[in-house]
Amino acid sequence: MKTMTVKTILLKPFSEGNRKYFKEYWTLYLMLALPIAFFVIFRYIPMTYIQIAFKKYRIVQNVWQMPWADHHGFEYFIKAFSNRDFLHALRNTVMLNLLDLVVGFPAPIILALLLNELPFKRFKRFTQTVVYLPHFLSWIIISGLALQLFAPTTGLVNIVLNRMGVASVPFLNDPKHWVWTYVLLGVWQSVGWNTIIYLAALTNINPELYEAAAIDGAGRFRSIWHITLPGLRPTIVVLLILSLGRFLSSEFDRPYALGNALVSSVSNVIATFVYTYGIRGLQFSLTTAVGLFQSVVCVIFLVIANALAKKFGERGLW
Repeated sequence: MKTMTVKTILLKPFSEGNRKYFKEYWTLYLMLALPIAFFVIFRYIPMTYIQIAFKKYRIVQNVWQMPWADHHGFEYFIKAFSNRDFLHALRNTVMLNLLDLVVGFPAPIILALLLNELPFKRFKRFTQTVVYLPHFLSWIIISGLALQLFAPTTGLVNIVLNRMGVASVPFLNDPKHWVWTYVLLGVWQSVGWNTIIYLAALTNINPELYEAAAIDGAGRFRSIWHITLPGLRPTIVVLLILSLGRFLSSEFDRPYALGNALVSSVSNVIATFVYTYGIRGLQFSLTTAVGLFQSVVCVIFLVIANALAKKFGERGLW
């Protein structure tokens, strides 16, 4: 039996065929170097600072030299779940994200189906442009518009309601009304942009299927149910998995810009909790523990959603 030296083992991957392959496609690997370097430098190296969640943070010490926290390093996780503000933020994050998922996720699908059925191409392009323009507005601008429209006494909507003899609606001052204002503004801001993905998926559906359905006597709604929606199903499943993977994550700018002291019971989410306790309160170990908990739960949701999708016959993410 021929023995293989260390040199042979190291050089085996670089056989003649592999050398020819790399010689032909080396530019592609060179182009990959920049994004790989980006992820290594700005995504993976900073992960070493996750240790702060398990250590007593001291600004004058290196992260490797910081002493471990009490309770075998889980001191700040225990403090987080003993903190009423964090528990309220966790509840609000779950509630708002669940409403965003239930209300906001079907909205671009419905809009894409409606746009796909429009016979007038110019009107279709105009409508599509109008509905995705809000995506480019920051939440600071949107909050300013919301204040001008929905303020209790000076807002345009309430002025119109008062002139019609209807009492003012506290869109931004009452917690229940604020929640629905928050969700619907989120739908308005994102629905057009997400519709682009579904419209792109619709272009992959074979037009001959619609012709065959029309010959068989299927109406428009039958064609949508039996052809369009099954054609969109893989895209819907992938985006649903990604949405579930962000279930416990929370934006900072949206609740912070739209929130106020009157609705803090529902507007304080994990992101604003981290800002209040971490950036302003300088409790870096506590907020790092909260962020790590948030990330782990999101990964668990992502893995479970992907496994369920594959169990029901879909491709999933991997």
